[in-house]
Amino acid sequence: MEFKKLFDVFEYQLEHHPLQCSLAEKVDGEWRGYSTKEVVEKCRAVSNGLYQYGIRPGDKVAIVATNRPAWNIMDIGIMSVGAVNVPVYPNISIDDYRYIFNHAEVKLAFVGDKTLYEKILSIQQEIPSLEKIYTFNEVQGAPHWSEILLGGEPYKKEVEAIKSAIDPDDLATIIYTSGTTGTPKGVMLSHRNIESNVKAGKPVLPVLPDMRILSSLPLCHVFERMVCYLFFYVGVSVYYAERIENLAESLNEVRPHFFTTVPRLLEKTYEKIINKGAELKGIKKTLFDWSMRLTNNYKVDTFQNPFYELQLAVARKLVFSKWKEALGGEIIGIVSGAAALQPRLARIFNTAGIKVREGYGLTEASPAIAVNDFKRGKCMIGTVGPPLPGMEVKIEADGEICVKGPNVMLGYYRQPELTATVIDEEAWLHTGDIGEMVGGRFLKITDRKKELFKTSGGKYIAPQVIENYFKESFLIDHIMVIGENKKSVSALIVPAIPSLTAWCEQQGIAFQTKEEMLKSQQVVKKFAELRDEFNKKFSEVERVKKFVLVADEWTVDTGEITPTLKLKRKVIQEKYKQVIAEIYKDEIEN
Repeated sequence: MEFKKLFDVFEYQLEHHPLQCSLAEKVDGEWRGYSTKEVVEKCRAVSNGLYQYGIRPGDKVAIVATNRPAWNIMDIGIMSVGAVNVPVYPNISIDDYRYIFNHAEVKLAFVGDKTLYEKILSIQQEIPSLEKIYTFNEVQGAPHWSEILLGGEPYKKEVEAIKSAIDPDDLATIIYTSGTTGTPKGVMLSHRNIESNVKAGKPVLPVLPDMRILSSLPLCHVFERMVCYLFFYVGVSVYYAERIENLAESLNEVRPHFFTTVPRLLEKTYEKIINKGAELKGIKKTLFDWSMRLTNNYKVDTFQNPFYELQLAVARKLVFSKWKEALGGEIIGIVSGAAALQPRLARIFNTAGIKVREGYGLTEASPAIAVNDFKRGKCMIGTVGPPLPGMEVKIEADGEICVKGPNVMLGYYRQPELTATVIDEEAWLHTGDIGEMVGGRFLKITDRKKELFKTSGGKYIAPQVIENYFKESFLIDHIMVIGENKKSVSALIVPAIPSLTAWCEQQGIAFQTKEEMLKSQQVVKKFAELRDEFNKKFSEVERVKKFVLVADEWTVDTGEITPTLKLKRKVIQEKYKQVIAEIYKDEIEN
């Protein structure tokens, strides 16, 4: 059979690459695997159960849960009866749940645990379309998803007839983007949208049948979901990490060949490495520092000179091998997406022999547009790689990146006017990102069009570029550059507290609280030195003049960042408006 519609993917795997362990999760401390045959049987049972319940083509069914095999099984079952999967993050606000469920007219919801069940149940009366809420975990008094699994095939003919009638261009899923401002938008993606992205990405990723993959990014995000379809298509075993906090343990147990990540996780890993390196003594400390200096001169896929290559081989044997072992010991490649990856970070991991490749896309493009390839000569650090096969990319006069191809969304659900603002009459999707082509081959992202701002002097500032450079410091957790309509650029900086605490201990700086530490003259001086060093990379108007060290942690739960770890700039500006006013009080007074 062919893979043209998303619900065919496990049937395709069963025919071409049947696995003893297709999907796996950790249950009561032990890994539980499901063969391709088991997965296919459960997918069929779910589709029959949904049909028996009364779900029909066009109905909307929501999944609100962390990654697990049941997520994929339910996903396939929903689409197999022509219904539309509406995946929702488990950690958004109650207001967002209310809006999304009402806007999509969700009929059934499948949630992960008791907390999510009670949260959705509390607003069910405000959602007229929502008939029932099922749970994946056993929750007393709540309907369990096993009720949908009939065990037999009483509606096999009816379901098969629906599947046959579905066209690849039909709507498969509505993904609500969290966005950095405003109301969530429902991105409509067809089977062809995502299937074309899977097939375009397959030659780029170094995955082969029977490899092991560790999945830790949320399946409700189109990046991880599309990549998992790709893994299923190839015939790769997918293991779902139990919790992000236990990622190191999962890496050690699964020993994956490949995984996807976001820059923040790589940044955290790097911070831990640096902190451990700072604790070393004697020859180990000398070796560590020498190895880190080698990373400054590394160039991907380039033989530099025999002496450097010899040094690199020694460093990889004595120092960097421990990094690979911490990732399970069998890692072949990592793709980073969803946000910009610091070039220095990419260079460091690649120097260590851990191939990290940055990609770029957005939900409206299903999502991948460009990816740095793992093949020799097809990667350039500091760019997001060549556009994927089958996609046209052009740069507008104002620098905006536009893309055209089978991956471009059908539009925003129930918002045709909004759709018309991003997809023009010639079918070009306007991404809202600013970029350029390097050497005619590699796409480079320079900023978000909507995030550019002007100083009072009329100069445009690209905050992401500045922020990404500053975040090269292991002492900086988050930073937001400000200065719209102001004379100068400033910044709110959230220090990386574990790293800063370790630095303070090395310097003999005493403090009782986090707030006290951030007010230390030596700490403020250290960040001023970092600012001055990074400012050298920018023109006079782009340089950060003033900064404030923020003691608050910026998280998804506290509302400063999105589930994909992007800054909610308007939220942060409102939260710290008094701090910002203090920064610019001299301008106001003058």
